[in-house]
Amino acid sequence: PTSGSRAAMMSPAGALRRVARGVSFPVQLRGVSTSAPVGESLADAARRLDVKFFQFSFCDLFGVQRSKLVPAGRADEMAASGAGFAGFAAHLRMKPIDGDLLDAQSRSPPALLTSLAGRPTASPVVLTKNASRRLAVPDASTLTVLPWNREVAWLACDLRWRDAELAQCPRSTLRRSLRRLAEAQGIAMKTGVECEFFVLDADGSGLADARDLQSKPCYDAHALMRRYDLVSKLAEAMDALGWGPYQADHEDANGQFEINWDYADALQTADRVVFFKYMARSLAEHLGCRVTFMPKPFADRTGSGCHAHVSLHDATTGANLCGGGTVDDDTNPFGFSDLALRFLAGVLDQAPGVAAYANPTINSYKRLHATTTASGATWSPDTIAWAGNNRTVLVRVPDGPPRFEVRLADMAANPYLFPAAVAAAGAHGMRTAPTDLALPKHAEGANLYDPHDPLAVEVRARSRRLPRSLRAALDELDASAPLRSGLGDDAVDSYLTLKRDHCDAFDAYLSPWERDQYLDV
Repeated sequence: PTSGSRAAMMSPAGALRRVARGVSFPVQLRGVSTSAPVGESLADAARRLDVKFFQFSFCDLFGVQRSKLVPAGRADEMAASGAGFAGFAAHLRMKPIDGDLLDAQSRSPPALLTSLAGRPTASPVVLTKNASRRLAVPDASTLTVLPWNREVAWLACDLRWRDAELAQCPRSTLRRSLRRLAEAQGIAMKTGVECEFFVLDADGSGLADARDLQSKPCYDAHALMRRYDLVSKLAEAMDALGWGPYQADHEDANGQFEINWDYADALQTADRVVFFKYMARSLAEHLGCRVTFMPKPFADRTGSGCHAHVSLHDATTGANLCGGGTVDDDTNPFGFSDLALRFLAGVLDQAPGVAAYANPTINSYKRLHATTTASGATWSPDTIAWAGNNRTVLVRVPDGPPRFEVRLADMAANPYLFPAAVAAAGAHGMRTAPTDLALPKHAEGANLYDPHDPLAVEVRARSRRLPRSLRAALDELDASAPLRSGLGDDAVDSYLTLKRDHCDAFDAYLSPWERDQYLDV
């Protein structure tokens, strides 16, 4: 990329970067971690926290965050009736004829629009007899004051349609998947994620740090500290929010970083990933740069993964249920419980379909199947295998408390749908007899990045490969009875419809590469 060139430093974006380095802005941490008393109204919360607005937010099927800004004085009214959204205007499977946003009897005339725009609005929308409500209902347990704007408190929302849960709502899909796991097995799934991102110039044309040029930049101390302004503010905000951040580092690609925080219930972690992406982008904008979570923004650099550490716990006591098994060098070298081994078998079995959620973009498969990078490693799998502390496999078993790390997802993965698919795949493994679903032999000692490693050659010969494109992954998801059963046909079909339309749009695009290759055929 041109980001390391002198030209990039001399560009207008480079000038903005140099100015921004010396800029400080307030990240106001007092009171951002909010544990609202049970039954507290949003109006009371607003007075306690001294906030003027609530941001009612949800993620659509593509993981894009959508929101409305609600004045504190109207928040309880909006929370009771729901904030209206036109689903067809976001990435949700619906049509404009499915009904308008607001039920005319659900709320008085739109004073909210008047107060925000500062001028009178049109008369209330008159609905047809077929109109129905599609509403975002906030979850008060997610109330979070924005660390970079103390006047606003963020709330994650669930989507409802015709006074019932909207089946295709990603957050509801995860909740259903976790609920089924708890009801059938008495298990609570907890996750911890490793969120990687690039820091770019404000216009996205290159890296924000023109001096980040090392051929092996992973853990580079100088490059890390040159981005101290952003990384420290993110860590401080996460600490104030109670997430428990414990380390930050420069990752394997130039301009790439990662911050880790404590694991939690899978739904809570998903909410935090949504907020983390919002917060990282917002703080970067204040500093005159841009954060991207694109899986593979540079062809010759390592892509951005979202490795997920998964552990299974007793839903009542919270005890970790992954350990305590009999160690066997051939079948169970890590002493996993039978429960954990069955869950792992399900995840490996369903990995091709899970990839549709874990790697949800055209660009994702340039990370997943990269042959090499400037640093010499891709840090991403292409073979469905598992092993111990081996970063070339799909599922790694790290040292420490019993758990496994699913290394499949990238940072474009929907924070709710990916863990929902993992839970559904694991549940499939636990309810299927070992005679019908065998756990593959582990790939301990195999370097799957090395085509000449004899053990790796043997592992690849007996193992399935991950899909090589988004369309192939969608076909795997479509054909997966266990994922359809675990996630629901409506949720799966809605996702498939929109993602296949996305693939069609890409197929219709005429790229510069095609003109370069074929203009003189």
